[in-house]
Amino acid sequence: MEGAEFKVPIGPQHPALKEPLSLRMTLEGEVIKDAEIRLGYNHRGIEKLAEQKTFIQNIYLMERICGICSHSHTTCFVQGVEKLMGIEPARRGLFLRTLVAELERVHSHLLWMGVVGHEAGFDTFFMYTWRDREVVMDILEIISGNRVHYAINTFGGVRRDIDELQRQKILGLLDQLKKRTEYYFNIGVTEPTFVARIAGVGKLPQEKAIALCAVGPTLRASDVPRDVRKDDPYAVYDEIPFEVCTANTCDVLGRFVVRVKELYQSYQIIEYLLKNLPPGPVNVRAPRRVKEGEVVSRYEAPRGENIHYIKSNGTDKPERVKVRAPTLGNYPATVEMLKNGFVADIPLIFASIDPCICCAERLIELVDAKNGKSQIVQASVLRALGKETLRSKSISPAQAKEIWQQAFRNKGIKQWL
Repeated sequence: MEGAEFKVPIGPQHPALKEPLSLRMTLEGEVIKDAEIRLGYNHRGIEKLAEQKTFIQNIYLMERICGICSHSHTTCFVQGVEKLMGIEPARRGLFLRTLVAELERVHSHLLWMGVVGHEAGFDTFFMYTWRDREVVMDILEIISGNRVHYAINTFGGVRRDIDELQRQKILGLLDQLKKRTEYYFNIGVTEPTFVARIAGVGKLPQEKAIALCAVGPTLRASDVPRDVRKDDPYAVYDEIPFEVCTANTCDVLGRFVVRVKELYQSYQIIEYLLKNLPPGPVNVRAPRRVKEGEVVSRYEAPRGENIHYIKSNGTDKPERVKVRAPTLGNYPATVEMLKNGFVADIPLIFASIDPCICCAERLIELVDAKNGKSQIVQASVLRALGKETLRSKSISPAQAKEIWQQAFRNKGIKQWL
């Protein structure tokens, strides 16, 4: 019937989704009028597990948050703990830490370009970019001994050094990647069929990107020059010359252009680091116990701003670790991108934010204090429960707040966020 709306569920298990997620689309014909993203199908409880591990053990636990951004999470965690410890990492170690960070960015962007090529029906492009991604993984193996979880970060610096032979080999492989990236850029902006497929898809105007707090290439593709490496420099980014890459098309094409530009910037940063690598040790001695306190650590991961909140109670284990991965920050913007798009564009739009679903998983568990029974609920259910409590008991919002706070103190309700 003309003008009628209907809802279509996608997921949590669907061929278009590489990880479990639920998308509920409100459609009018082939046009998306609204979208809802539901989480909680791949929650692993890493934040809770972190409270039972020592700070050293947590470095390797943080790596398991994401296989593609493993260095991002360990660096964000390590630099936060280093602030609590009050130590200054070894300068050579900071250079190597930054080197791995930029190699990981190159690896992630090449992977993303292949995925977008696949979703756009350009599988040859997918094969080419993933072939060159192997070169980056080989470089990471030269530096760390590993292709996925690099395990190179430690408190006070890094765990491994590189010699002159390795440095020269990395520079040689970098030249190969530069030539290939020029080819990808030409395809991305001149190949008519590819440009026609991604241009104008997943529109996110600048004002919406800012209002919805988008992060990373998703934000920069809406012509907002925000990058933690420039805005709040860490490691040695404050002394490295590089530019924040933006695009003004506010669509999937813009996100492609931003990432290709960032590849060029990453190559320049890597060259600078290798040619200006200072002498000296790669780490300094760090205390076993961390001083009491709390800290917020920020890091520009390949997908966007990564945030770790760490609270220490003065022991060898953290009291609380909270992770806000960039994908979670981009979910509200994704809903905006989907609106007024077509059903056929859903996989392409969703892929354009480079989602890591397991990184962003959140769930709420209600536990009955009387019988110990628990139930996992949606946040909307919890809000409805709160409103019903207010109506049934005729209490003020201030009184309701006190009731909920008392429940949390008594562990009647556990909330994992």
